[in-house]
Amino acid sequence: MAATTGAFVVPTIVPSSVFGKEAPSNKINIGQIGCGRIARSWDMPATLKFDQARFVAVSDLDAHRKEDAKKFIEDYYAKKKGKKGYVDVKMYDDYKDLLQNKDIDAVIISTPDHWHVQPAIKAALAGKDIYLQKPTSLTIAEGRRLSDVVNRQGVILQMGTQQRSMPQFRIAAELVRNGRIGRLRTVKIGLPGDPAGPDAPEMPVPKNLNYDMWLGSTPEVYYTEMRVHPQHGYGRPGWLRCEQFGAGMITGWGQHHVDSANWGMDTEYTGPVSVEAIAQFPRSGLWDVHMDFMVKAEYANGIQMFISQGYTNGIRYEGTKGWIFVSRGNYAATASDPVAQEQNKKALDASDPKILTSVIGPDEIHLYRADDHHGNWLDCIKTRKKPISPIEEGHRACTVCLISHIAMKLPGIHHWDPVKERFVNDDEANSRLSRPQRYPYGTNYIKI
Repeated sequence: MAATTGAFVVPTIVPSSVFGKEAPSNKINIGQIGCGRIARSWDMPATLKFDQARFVAVSDLDAHRKEDAKKFIEDYYAKKKGKKGYVDVKMYDDYKDLLQNKDIDAVIISTPDHWHVQPAIKAALAGKDIYLQKPTSLTIAEGRRLSDVVNRQGVILQMGTQQRSMPQFRIAAELVRNGRIGRLRTVKIGLPGDPAGPDAPEMPVPKNLNYDMWLGSTPEVYYTEMRVHPQHGYGRPGWLRCEQFGAGMITGWGQHHVDSANWGMDTEYTGPVSVEAIAQFPRSGLWDVHMDFMVKAEYANGIQMFISQGYTNGIRYEGTKGWIFVSRGNYAATASDPVAQEQNKKALDASDPKILTSVIGPDEIHLYRADDHHGNWLDCIKTRKKPISPIEEGHRACTVCLISHIAMKLPGIHHWDPVKERFVNDDEANSRLSRPQRYPYGTNYIKI
């Protein structure tokens, strides 16, 4: 009951309709961590278009990219609002300082692969909701730790596996899981490989780059522009082809397709029971990730998964009564996507066209539907519902890619326990479930 002293009492809860959609309480304040190619061409534009999102901060170890991101955001709002000064984007050299800003509700992490898990764990501990670019992690140990922390903290984490929000991948998975191609026997995933590259001489570290922190938990090596990212422009960065910072296409593109395949296979929370692989690796030059390769993984339910650059990019489900093929079609996340040559291929195809027009009945399996990946993340921040690409499913998909990469290095069949997340009686393979971490960087030094 309001006090009766005659003073005017302001209610503590004001309906949002009083202020409209521009009310501060209706906005999700976002900090952008990592301001490179994928942030500028995908994550920031895909989130800026939503009125409920408001970018208020950016962080990058390259001062030029940090300043570019501030201008990018402020220019966007100036054009959209018709005036300047809608937001004064704060810049941070260190993402940890950004996380201390209590005005920030959520972060988008678009860093190089080796810098995914550490800021994501720190963000979860700070109570920030998270959009995390794939791959989830570079080691299974780190991925497991991240998933456990996120679920314990109760924050919303959306993995950047946006194929989940593309209708053809959901439709394909629903058709497979509802038996439209009979019993699923085989899944074939097509991925590109990477080429070998030239040697790259040592160069002076640019004054605008904190190179030591950029290396993070990985070993100290000399700077050369080809190893990091272009100092002019936002072309495809060289670190994508260095195993120190990533595993190559098996994780960089592979997590997208394995995640989608897990959806159709109903194996989102488990993994294969064995894996074997062969691969070619460069014998010289700076780039050292895999080139041509073939992976075979077997699941407890009898399904065999094959992954190779020899298949058409996409996912082919083969069952006892037919097949379904699904791909991105003419979609490209960025102008420098490595599979531009796949454009204009069918996004959805089947052995019989009638399979694709089959109606999923009300009593059949209907999968999570989202029309926009970043939009789904923002909606889930508001509702606190599980997003379409949650962390545990992301970790499980990434695990398939990581054990495939381990198998590329170690001949023979490797038996995997998806419950314990360890190889069975295989000390050499198990030694690769984690990496040494260069102090003070790395998740080993985070108090949880």
